[in-house]
Amino acid sequence: MTYLPREITKQIVNALEDMPVVALTGMRQTGKSTFLQEQPEFKGRKYITLDDFAQFAAAKENPDKFVDSDEPLIIDEAQRCPELFIAIKRAVDRNRRPGQYILSGSANFLLMKNISESLAGRAIYFNMHPFNRRETESRTSEVPFLRQFFEEQTISGLQDVAPIPLDDIVKGGMPSVCLGNFKDPVNWYKGYEHTYLDRDIRDLGRIGDIIPFRGLLHLAAHRTGGLLNLSDLGRDARLKSAVVTSYLSVMEVSCIFYRLAPYLKNPASRLIKSPKFYLGDSGLACYLAEVEELTTEHPLKGAMLETYVAQNLVSILDSTWPRASMYFWNIQGRHEVDFIIEAGNRCLAIEVKASARWSKDDLVSLKAFVANTPNCMGGILAYNGTTPVCLSEKLWAIPLSILLS
Repeated sequence: MTYLPREITKQIVNALEDMPVVALTGMRQTGKSTFLQEQPEFKGRKYITLDDFAQFAAAKENPDKFVDSDEPLIIDEAQRCPELFIAIKRAVDRNRRPGQYILSGSANFLLMKNISESLAGRAIYFNMHPFNRRETESRTSEVPFLRQFFEEQTISGLQDVAPIPLDDIVKGGMPSVCLGNFKDPVNWYKGYEHTYLDRDIRDLGRIGDIIPFRGLLHLAAHRTGGLLNLSDLGRDARLKSAVVTSYLSVMEVSCIFYRLAPYLKNPASRLIKSPKFYLGDSGLACYLAEVEELTTEHPLKGAMLETYVAQNLVSILDSTWPRASMYFWNIQGRHEVDFIIEAGNRCLAIEVKASARWSKDDLVSLKAFVANTPNCMGGILAYNGTTPVCLSEKLWAIPLSILLS
């Protein structure tokens, strides 16, 4: 199968020129190992995985000798041997050279704990997201539409495009599923859930009883794209708020789930201050919520599409525009805008519409945000249609296929 380049490559290459240690984490099975072995920029490095028993035993036996190398190293599944982090710290302190080590691992919570304790000031970390559309369409060499539009606010020269198929949302961005490696993706997701719960959760001793944790995981999938309300989640899961908080923390640091903060720089009253939350991949969210096929009438269509758009936007920003931040905006009972992209002292509002048509009512919240936010350059109604249209001086309707390109 042809290898598809990943968008985060440039950032990692640049970081290796400054930092002695670069750590790559993220959800299990997002393609970290393949990336480190196949991306041309890393071909000159020695690749070691601690999934190999012999390598793991050698690392345990003599970690200082294991990391002592004249050639730059890639150590995959590095979190399996915590002793390595102290050894790497000693090696870096003896001879600080940029680009000495790339560390990778799926158990983000354990890996980051060791980095924060042992490699502070010596390491920088990156998150490998599921595939975004730019990657699956091999368009990573192009400037993202979002960044170009942020600078120019024009749709001149854009052509009509095809809508995003609802099947793409159910597939999500996990490589084994979205690249068609499995005839029945449900089989892959069953294995993924089992491995996540047994290896990343149970084996690391963070959760005593997997059954309520699994229940909360499925419940969270049904609520992806909603406001995070610990009391409601606890009531529905029949768990205490403190337990819900603990479980969600584990999901968050293992990149299964993430929060989106509210945009609070607007002077409006009754602004919602609770975060929204999303599962890290729309395909996984669909599986956990038992959505086998997403139809135009499905009650979760809007939430799953929003989850898919969010994971693409987060991936694009993290990989190509790290100084930009993403938020949402909500005035209780009145207005809501799905995404606010902020860079420097300017911002752009984006409202997601799941259908191929829109009405004036769909523009009300965008207009309210643009009118009441002096540093907002405009608003985009991102709809699943075909034609980009300028609606007014600061409002545009742009197909999702273009927004995520």
